[in-house]
Amino acid sequence: MQRTASPHFRIRPSWLAQSDEDVLTPEQPILDAHHHLWDRPEGTYKSSEFAEDCTSGHDVRASIYVQCTTGYRTHGPIELRPLGEIETILAWSHEHPHHPLGLIAGADLLLGDAVSGVLDAMAEAGRGKVCGVRNTTAHHPDPSVRSNPNPAPAGLLTDPSFQAGVRALAAHNWCLDVWAYHTQLDDVYALARRTPEVTVVINHLGGPLGVGPYQRDDAELFRQWHAAIKQLASLPNTYIKLGGMGLRVMGYTYGLASQPPHSRDLAADWRARVEACIQAFGPQRAMFESNFPVDKGQFSYRSVWNAFKRLAAGYAPDERNDLFWRSAVHCYGLQAHPFS
Repeated sequence: MQRTASPHFRIRPSWLAQSDEDVLTPEQPILDAHHHLWDRPEGTYKSSEFAEDCTSGHDVRASIYVQCTTGYRTHGPIELRPLGEIETILAWSHEHPHHPLGLIAGADLLLGDAVSGVLDAMAEAGRGKVCGVRNTTAHHPDPSVRSNPNPAPAGLLTDPSFQAGVRALAAHNWCLDVWAYHTQLDDVYALARRTPEVTVVINHLGGPLGVGPYQRDDAELFRQWHAAIKQLASLPNTYIKLGGMGLRVMGYTYGLASQPPHSRDLAADWRARVEACIQAFGPQRAMFESNFPVDKGQFSYRSVWNAFKRLAAGYAPDERNDLFWRSAVHCYGLQAHPFS
């Protein structure tokens, strides 16, 4: 696929190597609910690289891979080319059976009802691992607000064909993952309300923006985002992922500092939004995610999970397990998982 320049902070191993902190509560089991794998001009992050991060101190027992147009087929019917991503990820990860334990694929939901045949083919290719679908839906008219090398067109979430494609996921009991900015959350709510038979998983805290015309610490912006989050949480078929704060569009610029941030600083910066999401959805419908390697340009894998552990420290043990693995297992219907 043709790609424009990456909008993410560049990964600098020597910069990340300056991060030095002990692992907090190393006994806490973790399912990383959202990561990517790729081989791109800006860098390679395959299963071996992800395994290095997963074994850097935390007890990361399983993960969920999320589509990012890796390994698409270059021939054959266009609608079937995303099957190449499933084939590529399974080939890369054959030595790591739980990384990923689940796979979010990239079927084109604009096909409407006709996407059913593609979903059937994905189910067969995925060998039981496909548990959801995500399309590129994050859109903003301001060119300074960009989190994808190839941004989505306007109006995708409200397109009747897209909505018909979402409904087709119910036949496989698959989730819809949605990455949208906070300015699109009304559309996400309307979509989730129209498709109650499908679980909708909101990615990256619902995309609170902090670039272009938006100031990250603006109180009115927080109020608008918070109201939209509470509205989404009122629907029983919604979950939320807690992470993605390394995305440039969030407005954090840790990657510009001379040293990587400590987990204490990350937790302090993120606490208000993370707590607002957990209070709205409850620990049973919220899950932590690394969003690596996208966020790796801003902080280390050890630091991000330490930050999450700091944020979850005040919750009961069962609630912490919900946030760190159980919610994801239930949401995606994952089987044969390595958790007690």
